[in-house]
Amino acid sequence: MHTGGLLVAGSHNRNEFLLINADENGRIKSLKELSGQICQICGDEVEFTVEGELFVACNECAFPVCRPCYEYERREGNQSCPQCKTRYKRIKGCPRVEGDEDEDDIDDLDNEFDYDALGPQQVSEAMLSGRLNSSASGISTQVKHEASLLNSEIPLLTYGEEDSEISSDHHALVVPPYVGHGNRVHTMSIPDPSTPLQPRPMVPKKDIAVYGYGSVAWKDRMDEWKKRQNEKLQVVKHDGDNDGRVFGGNELDDSELPMMDEGRQPLSRKLPLPSSKINPYRLVIILRLVILGIFFHYRILHPVKDAYALWLISVICEIWFGVSWILDQFPKWYPVERETYLDRLSLRYEKEGKPSELASVDIFVSTVDPLKEPPLITANTVLSILAVDYPVDKVACYVSDDGAAMLTFEGLSETSEFARKWVPFCKKFNIEPRAPEWYFSQKIDYLKHKVHPAFVRERRAMKREYEEFKVRINGLVAMAQKVPEEGWTMQDGTPWPGNNVRDHPGMIQVFLGHDGVRDVEGNELPRLVYVSREKRPGFEHHKKAGAMNSLVRVSAIISNAPYLLNVDCDHYINNSKALREAMCFMMDPTSGKKVCYVQFPQRFDGIDRHDRYSNRNVVFFDINMKGLDGLQGPIYVGTGCVFRRLALYGYDAPSKKKAPSKTCNCWPKWCCLCFGSRKKKNANTKEKKKSKHREASKQIYALENIEEGIEGSINNKSSNMSQMKLEKKFGQSPVFIAASLLENGGVPHDVSPASLLKEAIQVISCGYEDKTEWGKEVGWIYGSVTEDILTGFKMHCHGWRSVYCIPKRPAFKGSAPINLSDRLNQVLRWALGSVEIFLSRHCPIWYGYGGGLHWLERFSYINSVVYPWTSIPLLVYCTLPAICLLTGKFIVPEISNYASLVFMALFISIAATSVLEMQWGGVGIDDWWRNEQFWVIGGASSHLFALFQGLLKVLAGINTNFTVTSKAADDGDFSELYIFKWTSLLIPPTTLLIINIIGVVVGISDAINTGYDSWGPLFGRLFFAFWVIMHLYPFLKGLLGKQDRMPTIILVWSILLSSILTLLWVRINPFVSKDGPVLEVCGLNCDES
Repeated sequence: MHTGGLLVAGSHNRNEFLLINADENGRIKSLKELSGQICQICGDEVEFTVEGELFVACNECAFPVCRPCYEYERREGNQSCPQCKTRYKRIKGCPRVEGDEDEDDIDDLDNEFDYDALGPQQVSEAMLSGRLNSSASGISTQVKHEASLLNSEIPLLTYGEEDSEISSDHHALVVPPYVGHGNRVHTMSIPDPSTPLQPRPMVPKKDIAVYGYGSVAWKDRMDEWKKRQNEKLQVVKHDGDNDGRVFGGNELDDSELPMMDEGRQPLSRKLPLPSSKINPYRLVIILRLVILGIFFHYRILHPVKDAYALWLISVICEIWFGVSWILDQFPKWYPVERETYLDRLSLRYEKEGKPSELASVDIFVSTVDPLKEPPLITANTVLSILAVDYPVDKVACYVSDDGAAMLTFEGLSETSEFARKWVPFCKKFNIEPRAPEWYFSQKIDYLKHKVHPAFVRERRAMKREYEEFKVRINGLVAMAQKVPEEGWTMQDGTPWPGNNVRDHPGMIQVFLGHDGVRDVEGNELPRLVYVSREKRPGFEHHKKAGAMNSLVRVSAIISNAPYLLNVDCDHYINNSKALREAMCFMMDPTSGKKVCYVQFPQRFDGIDRHDRYSNRNVVFFDINMKGLDGLQGPIYVGTGCVFRRLALYGYDAPSKKKAPSKTCNCWPKWCCLCFGSRKKKNANTKEKKKSKHREASKQIYALENIEEGIEGSINNKSSNMSQMKLEKKFGQSPVFIAASLLENGGVPHDVSPASLLKEAIQVISCGYEDKTEWGKEVGWIYGSVTEDILTGFKMHCHGWRSVYCIPKRPAFKGSAPINLSDRLNQVLRWALGSVEIFLSRHCPIWYGYGGGLHWLERFSYINSVVYPWTSIPLLVYCTLPAICLLTGKFIVPEISNYASLVFMALFISIAATSVLEMQWGGVGIDDWWRNEQFWVIGGASSHLFALFQGLLKVLAGINTNFTVTSKAADDGDFSELYIFKWTSLLIPPTTLLIINIIGVVVGISDAINTGYDSWGPLFGRLFFAFWVIMHLYPFLKGLLGKQDRMPTIILVWSILLSSILTLLWVRINPFVSKDGPVLEVCGLNCDES
């Protein structure tokens, strides 16, 4: 047999040793050049089928997916192509799944279980080969080339090309890896059993070493590749053989095959809601929209002539409420849930005996005033970060002290000392949560599942250590209450640089993470860095957003992790695996590249059982955010969020190339007018692909691709952007610019720490951001006190998507203001930020078109900046019941049967929508009702004040603040709930309560005096008034407090305002005749006696 164009080659996906015909031009080429098919899910090469054609999972777009990933997606996933979302059709030889019976294509069902033509041995071999083919695809085996191993059970395949030296029935030799017992990787044709097959080499006269490329180095290269694959997939090897089945001298246990398959699977999965829940919900939404149209049609065409002003005002308010409902409702059209696979993350990126390949994470903690944000709370947050379940060399914690307080500095120093004992204790006994204050305050059996004999002893010792730590922290707080006139001094006698909060230099201190500082057991600790940016008079510092941008630059100089986590100082890590949960999305090879951030829901401790003021905000976090996750992702809420650093730098999301077979991407299929051309072109494309695959089956697998893997894309940003543009965008720091171009992060190893700290001080100087894009296109965006909404909005406009992650154990927990006044002031700040965004150039109503923002996602952002304006129609609408009761008029004419049906249908649709939302969101009716109540309370107070304050600030440049004074109280648990703090925000809701109560009293009294006929029309007005009073009931309880009495100042102001409004109404009552009251002649003759 002449060698000519023949070449010895191997494929680890097919586990074969092949002699393939090749032409001169295609003799030695890389796999990527020949097929270009790399699995986009697991990263392995896409194998060839037994017919010699390249495996194609999707016939619509030919998205490269290997056979194991295809079978897993059909068995466990959504059974559709990741690119074109077309449902996968069953390919011959693959197991059936639910839904295959609906396909019209003819397959091998009739012959799938045809065992009559095979003997018992052949049947068992075929079953075993199918199992190995689906469980161990991609596993390479060592092949022995000695002729003695080729026995009578080895089949020979032909590719339809004859050779003169080989008989017609033996054209291409395939040597299976498992020889001697008939265990094959692929089902092969069985020759006639009556004809004896003699063991023989491929060509007896030729030495295998003369075949050229790949023959000499075959064994060594296969051994090296096999070693790396086993390390990658965590395969435990055992010496020796088992029943004659040799795997390169090592046995591969069947129990390890699922582990190998598991390491190649996606790290997360999207779980759409069941159709039994989502379809009725969508149907009710459509019905409610139709009923709303009918309702407005009736309201507009049936005015109230004797109360035209009231009717017109009410209709305008109702139209605004309808528009607000649409903006809030339709972004919840595609709610989804997600699940993560932490074990797959470990299999893929944490190999035994090798350094962890998990990405590094920089964690930001921001604080300002240690007297309002107690250092003990900040210390607990930092301790939970340092003890997180993540490689210590991959974690760096940066604490931003924007108040330059020495109390924060000293508290952090004490925290770093206590962390040397706390961190090893947490990791040794795997405790949760890892914030000591909350761990030791748990009212649970701490011995449950803790069988370590030393646990009780060490827990008691650690609790004593923590109590002593608290004493030291509280001592620092007590000392800080009285600041010396000359300011604080450090241990060496030098003045503390931050004595002047408004004028001080930048400060950086590395407490942990440098050489020599380890825990009590000698283990390395995560890096802990204190940062206080420079502040000078005359510079704009942009509050929290400016502090976060300073941390972005400092961290890029010191550690430069590719991912960032930001938490508030009172939000500790409640789930030590929270970072791993986020990495399941960020490091997922299929969809992670387009994820800009992973947002976790906010959960809170210390809230009263009834959650009087809806502090948990469950409806937003468990309903609205799940709905957004099905679109382009949730909005950023300011804390508990893991970012991709490149997304914060203002880069666009990586663009996805459209498949050539896609002819129309502008409209859905059901409204596209090009069905015929689509099908015709798809048919032509399929033919071209088929011929291309046949041609590719003749090509050669080059062995160098076994040892090469999937290489990351080369970062060419430095060549695409000049140095001048980079400096204009990022500033004048060459170290930071170099770090910003590293997609996977990292810092140079040959740079001294002193030079890095010098550069870090430069990037936190107060003038560094001048004439750059920081706060405009890079980092946290300036222009609003709610910088979180703006920052997430800009990322979504750049085409990124976000992910909402809800672990079973809450990832983060924090504290919320349970006091009424504090809660209203918190909502005031949020609403003020929305008003600022609405009046800025970044308003989502007119900003970001032509980018990558989904239109329903835009609805959500519009709703997030428009909702404060709802306070005006809400306040007016809540006043209408009292006016109707005082005047005897109503906003609706006399109710007819048709009108009754419309009103009933509207109320039922509202109730049905709410019930279905609570069902799929897992929200209780108490939480839903508290959310509805506080929507009215906040709308009538905080949102209204925020609207006027924002208008004054943006249009007139007047910055108005509402001061809060507190009154001490100490009544045990939830004592802060009953503390009264005077604020002007309390006046409007109190006024609404008083005038509606007065209206109810006047209306009932008038009905009693008038008689039976007036009770019918009165019921509608009373229902309207009681609707307002019930929504304001938690506000009334907050005013009365625990002592069941209303504060005098609130009572005086509200009565005064109510009296003024009542007298004003009597003076200008439009329903009284201008000519005076109409007098009628008395029917009695009083003169006669």
